[in-house]
Amino acid sequence: MLLALACSCARADVGIVLNDSLDTSIARITGSGHSAIYFSRICPASPVKLRLCHPDESGSVMSNYTTLGEDQPFEWNVAPLNVYLYGGSKPQDRPLFATEKIKKALEERYREEYLPDLCPGAPCADSKKAEWREMVAATAERSIYIFVVKTTRQQDQQLIDEFNSLPNVNHFNGFTRNCATFARKVIDTYFPHAVHPDYINDFGMTSPKAISRSFAHYAHRHPDDEYRVLHFAQVPGTIKRSTVARDGTEQLFRSKKLLVPMALLASHELPVVAASYLITGRFNPQREFEEHPSALASGIDYEMKLAKEDNDNAWLDGLRDARNLEQQDTVGTPREWKRYREEFDSFVDEAIRDEVIPDRTTLDRVFKELAENGTPVIDAKNSLWLELPDRGPYHDRDTRVGLTTANINGPGSDPVLAYELLLAHIDHEFASPAHSREPMSQFKEDWSLLQQARSRVPVSFAQR
Repeated sequence: MLLALACSCARADVGIVLNDSLDTSIARITGSGHSAIYFSRICPASPVKLRLCHPDESGSVMSNYTTLGEDQPFEWNVAPLNVYLYGGSKPQDRPLFATEKIKKALEERYREEYLPDLCPGAPCADSKKAEWREMVAATAERSIYIFVVKTTRQQDQQLIDEFNSLPNVNHFNGFTRNCATFARKVIDTYFPHAVHPDYINDFGMTSPKAISRSFAHYAHRHPDDEYRVLHFAQVPGTIKRSTVARDGTEQLFRSKKLLVPMALLASHELPVVAASYLITGRFNPQREFEEHPSALASGIDYEMKLAKEDNDNAWLDGLRDARNLEQQDTVGTPREWKRYREEFDSFVDEAIRDEVIPDRTTLDRVFKELAENGTPVIDAKNSLWLELPDRGPYHDRDTRVGLTTANINGPGSDPVLAYELLLAHIDHEFASPAHSREPMSQFKEDWSLLQQARSRVPVSFAQR
């Protein structure tokens, strides 16, 4: 998926990023999530300046927060896409396991490499509230959707010129100048009035979900914009799972901790809230991703509309087949997920027979044990590792395991630990709901890594 994003020579895009909600601060009550902006042809000249990307770059994400915590009160920062999603400079740096310590290590590497002048030391470097940290490995703590349409080079250059010339000074206000209003401002530079708030469902505010919904509706009305939705699942690990972003009435309607007080204290208003959400506020990002997984799928949808208007059933049937194949490649089908699950169960049974793991419940404890006993390390080649002490009969010495798709099966990565970690990773994917599960296209990459790790384990056992 990331390699496809890197092909800026073929197309360029802008998109609204909808981040899941975290169980922190006021988000515990609002469930609002966070908004940011994705560019495929705009990259950082620095975290506070923009430029056009080079051919080998994957784009960037621009975002603003309550306080970035840097030495100057900047309104926004921009980070390379791969850094924002996974904490590394390349798609192959995607981690397969995440903990608070791993994310902190990735944040520190980012600070040293990208923020030496903006965040050279305390309090910026030490504060957990400095929100430049949210620009690094965001998928370690939440799932992300990006609603994307194409842009022209002229539009991208106009955005660069405008934002490089404007003062980058923070005036964040949760009610009137929040992350969603900032994202709306950026999109208006490209497509005036394409994005708008939902003051009724958000009680006079602008929420991340409302602007994502309005942008999706805009894209539906403009088939030439090659609309698509990208989905990046939260990385498995010990960090608390994120929850789906909600707007105001949806949170009151669906949140048990708010619904009960509303029923007791505002029983007359509750039906109004419910009706507002059900009639005008419903929007499912996962369904949007499944229906618009690629620009090609959206193009086929438009062709299907024309075929229906022309009553060309033969053309329509062919388009439906092509549409289904395109959707299956990205999202997968229940039958396909079931087939992988059955094969995975046979791998687990084999691992138990070969004493790689003692029983099936071991997979539930792998992440916690690695988090408690391991120390994340970034080597001289910028590769992410987890170093561990003696772990029993098959690990009679200190060892380490690679944590990314690039090095988990590479030289120096313990084969047994790698296999255990990948078994736990895949097991987590099967147990996750759709919105928290990897797209099929990414899952297949991880499945290939699992097969490679499985083939290495018997050899390692024979040598021990």
